[in-house]
Amino acid sequence: MRTICFYFQVHQPFRFRRYRFFDIGNDHYYYDDYSNESILQKVAQKCYLPANSLMLNLIRKYDGRFRIAFSISGIAMEQFRLYAPEVLESFRELAGTGHVEFLSETYAHSLSSLKGKEEFSRQVNQHSKLIKEYFGQEPQVFRNTELVYSNEIGAMVTEMGFKAMLTEGAKHVLGWKSPNYLYCNAINPALKLLLKNFKLSDDIAFRFSNQSWSEYPLTTEKFVEWLNQTPDNEEVINLFMDYETFGEHQWKETGIFDFMEALPGTVFRNSPFTFSTPSEVAENLQVVSAVDVPHPISWADEERDLTAWLGNEMQHEAFEKLYALTEKVYKSGDDAIIQDFAYLQVSDHFYYMSTKFFSDGEVHSYFNPYHTPYDAFINYMNILSDFEIQVNAAVQADVDVDIVRLSKIIREKDEQLAKLEKRLADKRPDPANKRVASRKPSTKKNRGTKKGRS
Repeated sequence: MRTICFYFQVHQPFRFRRYRFFDIGNDHYYYDDYSNESILQKVAQKCYLPANSLMLNLIRKYDGRFRIAFSISGIAMEQFRLYAPEVLESFRELAGTGHVEFLSETYAHSLSSLKGKEEFSRQVNQHSKLIKEYFGQEPQVFRNTELVYSNEIGAMVTEMGFKAMLTEGAKHVLGWKSPNYLYCNAINPALKLLLKNFKLSDDIAFRFSNQSWSEYPLTTEKFVEWLNQTPDNEEVINLFMDYETFGEHQWKETGIFDFMEALPGTVFRNSPFTFSTPSEVAENLQVVSAVDVPHPISWADEERDLTAWLGNEMQHEAFEKLYALTEKVYKSGDDAIIQDFAYLQVSDHFYYMSTKFFSDGEVHSYFNPYHTPYDAFINYMNILSDFEIQVNAAVQADVDVDIVRLSKIIREKDEQLAKLEKRLADKRPDPANKRVASRKPSTKKNRGTKKGRS
Protein backbone atom coordinates (compact mmCIF):
# COMPACT_ATOMS: atom_id res chain seq x y z
CA MET A 1 0.00 0.00 0.00
CA ARG A 2 1.29 3.44 -0.97
CA THR A 3 -0.82 6.36 0.11
CA ILE A 4 -0.98 10.15 0.45
CA CYS A 5 -2.21 11.72 3.67
CA PHE A 6 -3.45 15.30 3.20
CA TYR A 7 -3.86 17.24 6.44
CA PHE A 8 -4.86 20.92 6.67
CA GLN A 9 -4.57 23.24 9.67
CA VAL A 10 -7.33 25.83 10.15
CA HIS A 11 -6.75 28.62 12.65
CA GLN A 12 -7.45 32.31 13.19
CA PRO A 13 -6.53 34.06 16.46
CA PHE A 14 -8.67 36.50 18.39
CA ARG A 15 -6.61 39.64 17.75
CA PHE A 16 -6.05 42.19 20.49
CA ARG A 17 -6.77 45.88 20.12
CA ARG A 18 -4.12 48.50 20.85
CA TYR A 19 -4.13 48.45 24.63
CA ARG A 20 -2.18 51.27 26.23
CA PHE A 21 -0.61 51.70 29.65
CA PHE A 22 -3.36 54.05 30.82
CA ASP A 23 -6.00 51.41 29.99
CA ILE A 24 -4.62 49.14 32.70
CA GLY A 25 -7.13 48.90 35.53
CA ASN A 26 -9.69 50.96 33.62
CA ASP A 27 -10.73 48.89 30.60
CA HIS A 28 -10.99 45.11 30.71
CA TYR A 29 -11.97 44.51 27.07
CA TYR A 30 -8.95 43.50 25.01
CA TYR A 31 -10.20 42.51 21.56
CA ASP A 32 -10.19 44.16 18.15
CA ASP A 33 -13.66 43.09 17.03
CA TYR A 34 -13.45 44.95 13.72
CA SER A 35 -10.20 43.26 12.69
CA ASN A 36 -11.34 39.86 13.87
CA GLU A 37 -14.57 40.01 11.90
CA SER A 38 -13.20 41.65 8.75
CA ILE A 39 -10.15 39.39 8.49
CA LEU A 40 -12.17 36.25 9.09
CA GLN A 41 -14.75 37.18 6.48
CA LYS A 42 -12.00 38.02 3.99
CA VAL A 43 -10.25 34.69 4.52
CA ALA A 44 -13.61 32.90 4.42
CA GLN A 45 -14.35 34.32 0.97
CA LYS A 46 -10.84 33.82 -0.41
CA CYS A 47 -10.03 30.46 1.17
CA TYR A 48 -12.42 28.54 3.42
CA LEU A 49 -15.60 28.62 1.35
CA PRO A 50 -14.09 28.03 -2.12
CA ALA A 51 -11.59 25.46 -0.78
CA ASN A 52 -14.30 23.55 1.08
CA SER A 53 -16.45 23.57 -2.04
CA LEU A 54 -13.53 22.22 -4.06
CA MET A 55 -12.76 19.46 -1.54
CA LEU A 56 -16.41 18.43 -1.39
CA ASN A 57 -16.60 18.20 -5.18
CA LEU A 58 -13.42 16.10 -5.31
CA ILE A 59 -14.72 13.70 -2.67
CA ARG A 60 -17.97 13.26 -4.59
CA LYS A 61 -16.27 13.06 -7.99
CA TYR A 62 -14.02 10.19 -6.90
CA ASP A 63 -16.64 8.42 -4.73
CA GLY A 64 -14.70 8.87 -1.51
CA ARG A 65 -11.34 7.68 -2.85
CA PHE A 66 -10.07 11.21 -2.23
CA ARG A 67 -9.79 11.71 1.53
CA ILE A 68 -8.46 14.50 3.71
CA ALA A 69 -8.12 15.58 7.34
CA PHE A 70 -8.51 18.89 9.19
CA SER A 71 -7.58 20.30 12.54
CA ILE A 72 -9.59 23.41 13.37
CA SER A 73 -8.65 25.31 16.52
CA GLY A 74 -11.39 26.03 19.05
CA ILE A 75 -10.64 29.73 18.63
CA ALA A 76 -11.33 29.46 14.89
CA MET A 77 -14.57 27.56 15.45
CA GLU A 78 -15.75 30.28 17.81
CA GLN A 79 -15.09 32.92 15.18
CA PHE A 80 -16.89 30.92 12.50
CA ARG A 81 -19.89 30.73 14.79
CA LEU A 82 -19.78 34.47 15.46
CA TYR A 83 -18.80 35.94 12.10
CA ALA A 84 -19.19 33.29 9.37
CA PRO A 85 -21.57 30.46 10.28
CA GLU A 86 -21.68 29.43 6.63
CA VAL A 87 -18.04 28.33 6.95
CA LEU A 88 -18.88 26.11 9.91
CA GLU A 89 -21.76 24.65 7.94
CA SER A 90 -19.48 23.92 4.97
CA PHE A 91 -17.13 21.98 7.26
CA ARG A 92 -20.12 20.07 8.61
CA GLU A 93 -21.03 19.16 5.06
CA LEU A 94 -17.53 17.79 4.53
CA ALA A 95 -17.83 15.79 7.76
CA GLY A 96 -21.09 14.32 6.48
CA THR A 97 -19.34 12.67 3.54
CA GLY A 98 -17.66 10.18 5.86
CA HIS A 99 -14.34 10.73 4.08
CA VAL A 100 -13.01 13.67 6.10
CA GLU A 101 -11.36 13.24 9.49
CA PHE A 102 -11.26 15.97 12.13
CA LEU A 103 -8.31 15.85 14.52
CA SER A 104 -8.00 17.10 18.06
CA GLU A 105 -5.65 19.83 19.24
CA THR A 106 -5.54 22.41 22.02
CA TYR A 107 -8.69 24.51 22.18
CA ALA A 108 -6.74 27.79 22.28
CA HIS A 109 -4.06 26.81 19.74
CA SER A 110 -1.71 27.18 22.69
CA LEU A 111 1.72 26.01 23.81
CA SER A 112 0.25 24.56 27.02
CA SER A 113 1.89 21.18 26.33
CA LEU A 114 5.18 22.83 27.37
CA LYS A 115 3.79 23.66 30.84
CA GLY A 116 2.65 20.23 32.01
CA LYS A 117 -0.34 17.96 31.70
CA GLU A 118 -3.10 19.72 33.66
CA GLU A 119 -3.80 22.76 31.47
CA PHE A 120 -2.83 20.81 28.35
CA SER A 121 -5.39 18.07 29.10
CA ARG A 122 -8.05 20.62 29.98
CA GLN A 123 -7.72 22.31 26.58
CA VAL A 124 -7.53 19.07 24.61
CA ASN A 125 -10.71 17.79 26.27
CA GLN A 126 -12.45 21.09 25.58
CA HIS A 127 -11.47 20.91 21.92
CA SER A 128 -12.51 17.27 21.51
CA LYS A 129 -15.97 18.13 22.85
CA LEU A 130 -16.30 20.85 20.21
CA ILE A 131 -15.34 18.40 17.45
CA LYS A 132 -17.99 16.00 18.72
CA GLU A 133 -20.57 18.79 18.95
CA TYR A 134 -19.97 20.34 15.53
CA PHE A 135 -18.87 17.38 13.41
CA GLY A 136 -20.11 14.28 15.22
CA GLN A 137 -16.65 12.71 15.47
CA GLU A 138 -14.66 11.60 18.50
CA PRO A 139 -11.05 12.42 17.55
CA GLN A 140 -8.63 9.50 17.56
CA VAL A 141 -5.61 11.39 16.22
CA PHE A 142 -3.95 14.40 17.82
CA ARG A 143 -2.22 17.36 16.23
CA ASN A 144 -0.46 19.67 18.67
CA THR A 145 -0.17 23.40 18.06
CA GLU A 146 2.41 24.05 15.32
CA LEU A 147 3.14 20.30 15.29
CA VAL A 148 5.07 20.75 18.56
CA TYR A 149 6.23 17.33 19.75
CA SER A 150 8.66 15.62 22.08
CA ASN A 151 8.89 12.20 23.72
CA GLU A 152 7.22 13.54 26.87
CA ILE A 153 4.43 15.34 25.00
CA GLY A 154 3.75 12.18 23.02
CA ALA A 155 3.52 10.17 26.24
CA MET A 156 0.96 12.64 27.63
CA VAL A 157 -1.06 12.39 24.43
CA THR A 158 -1.07 8.60 24.73
CA GLU A 159 -2.42 8.85 28.28
CA MET A 160 -5.29 10.98 26.93
CA GLY A 161 -6.37 8.05 24.78
CA PHE A 162 -5.17 9.05 21.30
CA LYS A 163 -3.82 6.33 19.03
CA ALA A 164 -1.74 8.54 16.72
CA MET A 165 -0.19 12.00 16.49
CA LEU A 166 1.18 14.22 13.72
CA THR A 167 4.51 15.99 13.86
CA GLU A 168 7.34 17.31 11.71
CA GLY A 169 9.77 15.05 9.89
CA ALA A 170 12.67 17.18 11.10
CA LYS A 171 16.04 16.37 9.54
CA HIS A 172 17.98 16.84 12.79
CA VAL A 173 15.74 14.22 14.42
CA LEU A 174 15.43 11.68 11.60
CA GLY A 175 18.98 11.89 10.32
CA TRP A 176 19.23 9.39 7.45
CA LYS A 177 15.70 8.05 8.02
CA SER A 178 12.81 8.92 5.74
CA PRO A 179 9.60 10.58 6.99
CA ASN A 180 7.63 8.35 4.59
CA TYR A 181 6.96 5.59 7.13
CA LEU A 182 4.84 5.12 10.23
CA TYR A 183 6.81 5.58 13.47
CA CYS A 184 5.97 5.45 17.18
CA ASN A 185 6.67 7.30 20.42
CA ALA A 186 9.98 6.45 22.13
CA ILE A 187 8.41 6.30 25.62
CA ASN A 188 5.09 4.65 24.82
CA PRO A 189 5.11 2.74 21.51
CA ALA A 190 1.29 2.60 21.57
CA LEU A 191 1.29 6.11 20.10
CA LYS A 192 1.89 6.03 16.35
CA LEU A 193 3.53 9.01 14.64
CA LEU A 194 2.87 10.43 11.18
CA LEU A 195 5.76 12.66 10.08
CA LYS A 196 5.38 15.52 7.65
CA ASN A 197 7.27 15.30 4.37
CA PHE A 198 8.30 18.94 4.56
CA LYS A 199 9.88 19.14 1.11
CA LEU A 200 6.83 18.02 -0.85
CA SER A 201 4.47 19.86 1.51
CA ASP A 202 6.38 23.12 1.16
CA ASP A 203 6.53 22.76 -2.62
CA ILE A 204 2.78 23.38 -2.54
CA ALA A 205 2.43 25.59 0.54
CA PHE A 206 5.36 27.99 0.02
CA ARG A 207 7.07 27.56 -3.33
CA PHE A 208 4.07 27.13 -5.61
CA SER A 209 3.92 30.76 -6.81
CA ASN A 210 7.63 31.57 -6.48
CA GLN A 211 8.68 32.41 -10.04
CA SER A 212 12.38 32.31 -9.08
CA TRP A 213 12.02 28.67 -8.00
CA SER A 214 13.83 26.35 -10.39
CA GLU A 215 10.78 24.06 -10.60
CA TYR A 216 8.29 26.84 -11.34
CA PRO A 217 5.61 26.37 -12.52
CA LEU A 218 4.53 23.35 -10.53
CA THR A 219 2.14 21.07 -12.43
CA THR A 220 0.29 18.03 -11.15
CA GLU A 221 2.21 15.83 -13.59
CA LYS A 222 5.52 17.04 -12.21
CA PHE A 223 4.37 16.62 -8.61
CA VAL A 224 3.12 13.07 -9.20
CA GLU A 225 6.41 12.26 -10.92
CA TRP A 226 8.19 13.28 -7.71
CA LEU A 227 5.87 11.03 -5.74
CA ASN A 228 6.70 8.12 -8.03
CA GLN A 229 10.43 8.74 -7.56
CA THR A 230 10.23 7.90 -3.86
CA PRO A 231 11.48 4.35 -3.13
CA ASP A 232 8.80 1.68 -3.51
CA ASN A 233 9.09 0.57 0.11
CA GLU A 234 8.25 4.07 1.42
CA GLU A 235 4.58 3.72 2.25
CA VAL A 236 3.08 7.12 3.04
CA ILE A 237 3.61 10.71 1.90
CA ASN A 238 2.30 13.06 4.59
CA LEU A 239 1.40 16.43 3.08
CA PHE A 240 0.69 18.75 6.01
CA MET A 241 0.00 22.46 5.48
CA ASP A 242 -2.08 25.47 6.52
CA TYR A 243 -5.47 25.46 4.84
CA GLU A 244 -4.95 29.14 4.09
CA THR A 245 -2.47 27.96 1.45
CA PHE A 246 -5.48 27.91 -0.85
CA GLY A 247 -6.51 31.45 -1.76
CA GLU A 248 -4.78 33.35 1.05
CA HIS A 249 -1.08 32.47 1.08
CA GLN A 250 -1.27 31.39 -2.55
CA TRP A 251 -3.85 33.59 -4.26
CA LYS A 252 -6.41 32.15 -6.63
CA GLU A 253 -4.61 33.89 -9.51
CA THR A 254 -1.54 31.66 -8.94
CA GLY A 255 -3.55 28.65 -10.09
CA ILE A 256 -3.47 26.91 -6.70
CA PHE A 257 -7.14 25.89 -6.89
CA ASP A 258 -6.69 24.52 -10.39
CA PHE A 259 -3.66 22.55 -9.22
CA MET A 260 -5.58 21.01 -6.33
CA GLU A 261 -8.58 20.23 -8.49
CA ALA A 262 -6.44 18.31 -10.98
CA LEU A 263 -4.16 16.55 -8.47
CA PRO A 264 -6.33 13.56 -7.42
CA GLY A 265 -7.09 12.62 -11.01
CA THR A 266 -3.41 12.77 -11.94
CA VAL A 267 -2.52 10.64 -8.91
CA PHE A 268 -5.09 7.99 -9.80
CA ARG A 269 -4.08 7.91 -13.48
CA ASN A 270 -0.31 8.09 -13.19
CA SER A 271 0.67 6.47 -9.89
CA PRO A 272 -0.08 3.58 -7.52
CA PHE A 273 -0.91 6.01 -4.70
CA THR A 274 -4.23 6.24 -2.89
CA PHE A 275 -5.45 8.83 -0.38
CA SER A 276 -5.91 8.06 3.34
CA THR A 277 -6.87 9.88 6.52
CA PRO A 278 -4.43 9.83 9.46
CA SER A 279 -6.53 7.22 11.29
CA GLU A 280 -6.44 4.97 8.24
CA VAL A 281 -2.66 5.32 7.95
CA ALA A 282 -2.29 4.41 11.64
CA GLU A 283 -4.56 1.38 11.23
CA ASN A 284 -3.25 0.03 7.93
CA LEU A 285 0.51 0.52 8.13
CA GLN A 286 3.06 -1.16 10.38
CA VAL A 287 5.38 0.86 12.61
CA VAL A 288 8.98 0.63 11.41
CA SER A 289 10.67 2.04 14.53
CA ALA A 290 10.47 4.55 17.36
CA VAL A 291 11.63 8.10 16.79
CA ASP A 292 13.52 9.72 19.66
CA VAL A 293 12.71 13.40 20.22
CA PRO A 294 14.13 14.44 23.62
CA HIS A 295 13.69 18.16 22.90
CA PRO A 296 10.54 19.74 21.42
CA ILE A 297 10.34 20.21 17.66
CA SER A 298 7.81 22.06 15.49
CA TRP A 299 7.08 22.68 11.82
CA ALA A 300 8.24 26.31 11.92
CA ASP A 301 11.26 27.87 10.26
CA GLU A 302 14.49 26.24 9.17
CA GLU A 303 15.38 25.09 12.70
CA ARG A 304 12.08 23.22 13.27
CA ASP A 305 12.24 24.19 16.95
CA LEU A 306 10.43 26.54 19.36
CA THR A 307 12.38 29.72 18.63
CA ALA A 308 9.51 31.23 16.65
CA TRP A 309 7.56 31.54 19.92
CA LEU A 310 10.16 31.28 22.69
CA GLY A 311 13.35 32.48 21.05
CA ASN A 312 13.96 35.71 22.96
CA GLU A 313 13.65 37.16 26.46
CA MET A 314 10.44 39.06 25.70
CA GLN A 315 8.67 35.89 24.64
CA HIS A 316 9.92 33.97 27.68
CA GLU A 317 8.89 36.73 30.07
CA ALA A 318 5.38 36.96 28.64
CA PHE A 319 5.02 33.16 28.51
CA GLU A 320 6.14 32.56 32.10
CA LYS A 321 4.12 35.44 33.54
CA LEU A 322 0.97 34.18 31.81
CA TYR A 323 1.21 30.59 33.04
CA ALA A 324 2.17 31.70 36.55
CA LEU A 325 -1.46 32.83 36.86
CA THR A 326 -2.95 29.41 36.02
CA GLU A 327 -3.84 28.31 39.54
CA LYS A 328 -5.41 31.65 40.45
CA VAL A 329 -7.39 31.77 37.20
CA TYR A 330 -9.21 28.53 37.94
CA LYS A 331 -9.47 29.30 41.64
CA SER A 332 -11.40 32.45 40.73
CA GLY A 333 -14.20 30.38 39.19
CA ASP A 334 -14.99 33.33 36.92
CA ASP A 335 -16.01 32.16 33.42
CA ALA A 336 -15.02 35.46 31.78
CA ILE A 337 -11.55 35.33 33.33
CA ILE A 338 -11.09 31.70 32.29
CA GLN A 339 -12.10 32.59 28.72
CA ASP A 340 -9.67 35.54 28.60
CA PHE A 341 -6.97 33.20 29.89
CA ALA A 342 -7.58 30.91 26.91
CA TYR A 343 -7.39 33.80 24.43
CA LEU A 344 -4.15 35.01 26.03
CA GLN A 345 -2.58 31.59 25.45
CA VAL A 346 -2.97 31.66 21.65
CA SER A 347 0.49 30.98 20.23
CA ASP A 348 0.18 33.80 17.67
CA HIS A 349 0.70 36.41 20.40
CA PHE A 350 4.16 35.02 21.13
CA TYR A 351 4.87 34.60 17.43
CA TYR A 352 4.30 38.35 16.95
CA MET A 353 7.16 39.01 19.39
CA SER A 354 9.71 37.07 17.36
CA THR A 355 12.88 38.95 16.45
CA LYS A 356 14.11 36.39 13.93
CA PHE A 357 15.48 37.77 10.69
CA PHE A 358 16.58 36.65 7.21
CA SER A 359 14.12 34.52 5.23
CA ASP A 360 12.27 33.37 8.32
CA GLY A 361 11.88 36.97 9.42
CA GLU A 362 10.00 37.77 6.22
CA VAL A 363 7.49 35.04 7.00
CA HIS A 364 7.09 36.32 10.55
CA SER A 365 6.49 39.91 9.44
CA TYR A 366 3.86 38.81 6.91
CA PHE A 367 1.61 37.54 9.71
CA ASN A 368 2.41 40.26 12.25
CA PRO A 369 -0.20 43.02 12.79
CA TYR A 370 2.32 45.05 14.83
CA HIS A 371 5.01 47.34 13.45
CA THR A 372 7.72 45.70 15.54
CA PRO A 373 8.06 42.73 17.90
CA TYR A 374 8.54 45.24 20.71
CA ASP A 375 5.14 46.79 19.99
CA ALA A 376 3.65 43.32 20.20
CA PHE A 377 5.38 42.67 23.52
CA ILE A 378 4.33 45.98 25.09
CA ASN A 379 0.73 45.58 23.98
CA TYR A 380 0.56 42.02 25.29
CA MET A 381 2.17 42.86 28.62
CA ASN A 382 -0.21 45.80 29.14
CA ILE A 383 -3.14 43.45 28.64
CA LEU A 384 -1.55 40.80 30.84
CA SER A 385 -1.03 43.37 33.61
CA ASP A 386 -4.70 44.30 33.56
CA PHE A 387 -5.66 40.64 33.43
CA GLU A 388 -3.52 39.93 36.48
CA ILE A 389 -5.29 42.71 38.37
CA GLN A 390 -8.63 41.12 37.52
CA VAL A 391 -7.46 37.66 38.56
CA ASN A 392 -6.07 38.87 41.88
CA ALA A 393 -9.23 40.83 42.61
CA ALA A 394 -11.40 37.81 41.84
CA VAL A 395 -9.30 35.52 44.02
CA GLN A 396 -9.25 38.08 46.85
CA ALA A 397 -13.01 38.40 46.58
CA ASP A 398 -13.27 34.65 46.96
CA VAL A 399 -10.99 34.80 50.00
CA ASP A 400 -13.13 37.56 51.53
CA VAL A 401 -16.28 35.57 50.87
CA ASP A 402 -14.70 32.53 52.51
CA ILE A 403 -13.72 34.58 55.55
CA VAL A 404 -17.24 35.99 55.87
CA ARG A 405 -18.77 32.53 55.47
CA LEU A 406 -16.42 30.98 58.03
CA SER A 407 -17.03 33.84 60.46
CA LYS A 408 -20.77 33.31 60.12
CA ILE A 409 -20.38 29.58 60.73
CA ILE A 410 -18.23 30.21 63.81
CA ARG A 411 -20.73 32.78 65.13
CA GLU A 412 -23.64 30.38 64.62
CA LYS A 413 -21.71 27.61 66.38
CA ASP A 414 -20.97 29.93 69.30
CA GLU A 415 -24.67 30.82 69.54
CA GLN A 416 -25.64 27.13 69.48
CA LEU A 417 -23.11 26.34 72.20
CA ALA A 418 -24.45 29.19 74.34
CA LYS A 419 -28.00 27.89 73.96
CA LEU A 420 -26.96 24.35 74.85
CA GLU A 421 -25.07 25.54 77.89
CA LYS A 422 -28.12 27.51 79.02
CA ARG A 423 -30.37 24.46 78.60
CA LEU A 424 -27.96 22.32 80.54
CA ALA A 425 -27.77 24.95 83.24
CA ASP A 426 -31.58 25.02 83.52
CA LYS A 427 -31.73 21.26 83.98
CA ARG A 428 -28.86 21.07 86.45
CA PRO A 429 -30.06 20.97 90.14
CA ASP A 430 -29.27 23.99 92.36
CA PRO A 431 -26.78 23.09 95.15
CA ALA A 432 -28.85 25.15 97.62
CA ASN A 433 -31.91 23.08 96.78
CA LYS A 434 -29.89 19.96 97.43
CA ARG A 435 -29.10 21.12 101.00
CA VAL A 436 -32.74 21.91 101.72
CA ALA A 437 -33.89 18.57 100.34
CA SER A 438 -31.38 16.75 102.50
CA ARG A 439 -32.78 18.30 105.71
CA LYS A 440 -36.46 17.53 105.09
CA PRO A 441 -36.35 13.76 105.77
CA SER A 442 -34.73 14.32 109.16
CA THR A 443 -37.42 16.85 110.05
CA LYS A 444 -40.21 14.35 109.30
CA LYS A 445 -38.41 11.73 111.35
CA ASN A 446 -38.07 14.01 114.35
CA ARG A 447 -41.74 14.90 114.15
CA GLY A 448 -42.70 11.23 114.10
CA THR A 449 -40.58 10.55 117.15
CA LYS A 450 -42.22 13.30 119.10
CA LYS A 451 -45.65 11.96 118.25
CA GLY A 452 -44.60 8.50 119.34
CA ARG A 453 -43.41 9.73 122.70
CA SER A 454 -46.45 11.85 123.56
